[in-house]
Amino acid sequence: HEDQGLTKDYATSPLHRFKKPGSKNYNNIYPPSGTLHLSNIPPAVGEEDLKALFSSSGASVTAFKFFQKDRKMALIQMSSVEEAVESLIEFHNHDLGDNHHLRVSFSKSTI
Repeated sequence: HEDQGLTKDYATSPLHRFKKPGSKNYNNIYPPSGTLHLSNIPPAVGEEDLKALFSSSGASVTAFKFFQKDRKMALIQMSSVEEAVESLIEFHNHDLGDNHHLRVSFSKSTI
């Protein structure tokens, strides 16, 4: 059965967030939810910057929280799972400056 070029294996893509089986990231795969986990946030980027970024696509941010121990990570709550899915697609690997590319994944936690 031939796929006629309609499928592509992204297992080795540099954008693949969970490419190393057994790595700690591999344990952080969660189903779609309204809360997104953000990481690789540079020090110069604040809460308002990130809320504005995620709102720029028309989505509604309902809550935001930096991790207390590590400001490179945060949780952002979107108004629906659909908005969270669209935001993940749009903003994963978004360049925040100084070669910091935002990593976005679904969170097991809520805010």
